[in-house]
Amino acid sequence: MVRRRTLVAGLLFGAPSAALAQTATLTLGTTLDGGGFAPYAVALVETLKSIDRGLVLRPVGTDGSTDNVARLKARTIDIGLVSGEVYDESEARMPGRLKIVSVIYYTPGMFATLGNSHRRSIADLRGQPVVWQPRGTGSAVQARYAMSGLGLDLDRDFGAIYPVNFTDGPEYIFDGSATAIWGSGLRLPTFLRIAEHPLGVRFIVPNAAEIARIHAAHPFLVPLTVPRGAYPGQGQPLETIGSASFIVARTELAEAFVYRLSVALHKMERFQARPTYLTQTTAANTLVSADSLEDLHPGTLRYFREAGIVP
Repeated sequence: MVRRRTLVAGLLFGAPSAALAQTATLTLGTTLDGGGFAPYAVALVETLKSIDRGLVLRPVGTDGSTDNVARLKARTIDIGLVSGEVYDESEARMPGRLKIVSVIYYTPGMFATLGNSHRRSIADLRGQPVVWQPRGTGSAVQARYAMSGLGLDLDRDFGAIYPVNFTDGPEYIFDGSATAIWGSGLRLPTFLRIAEHPLGVRFIVPNAAEIARIHAAHPFLVPLTVPRGAYPGQGQPLETIGSASFIVARTELAEAFVYRLSVALHKMERFQARPTYLTQTTAANTLVSADSLEDLHPGTLRYFREAGIVP
């Protein structure tokens, strides 16, 4: 049996005031407008301002997860938002080059169609034009893994469409050029826009057998539940697959900077009114999602040990 991922919240600990003594600026690689990381980055930057005003995150617009990894390795950004699939690929090619600072959130993947569509399953979408999101983004990479787990190829088995921008995707659905669109993330702006259409939105997810096949082929894709009401008109929870996405840092980024960021992220957990996009950014979720403590940046690991989160 495949166990469904349970999201947990971490305990809170204080942090030494000495860590907040100096101003520190970190460049943050984000994504294209309309991607799931875009609203997360805004919420993160604004919330951290109220926790540590001397810790400045400067967002840098990028082409998404794959581009962020490239920029991290080229040392043109300090930290980046990276999907679990792209992080896993990066580690497979060049292990140890990047380290995890925190989970962002879990990214359930699924298809969306207009509410009047007669398509009900992934099998119904074979041979149909499908929007897979911009190339190199976390959503497009996740789609490749999810479909390959079912023995399907994005380009061979579907009429693949890769828009330049996330914001272009819904137009293919509205004008009938595409039957469905794949997306991943927490309250994905693309899906929210389709849900606002007069015909509403219908979601298509893998069935239980398909979820098991995908997980067996790619264990980092785990069963996830999209709670009821996550999107307008979504009356029932949706069972699908997905992965954790991460805030990732260059290995050689100064330990003191990442330590300070980790302190602020952990303090953020006590904010009862923090934006929805930030609710899964917890120390506990980070530990659950990292394969080992060695995956954590030394600054994060030092804070976790000093705070008693890990031995």
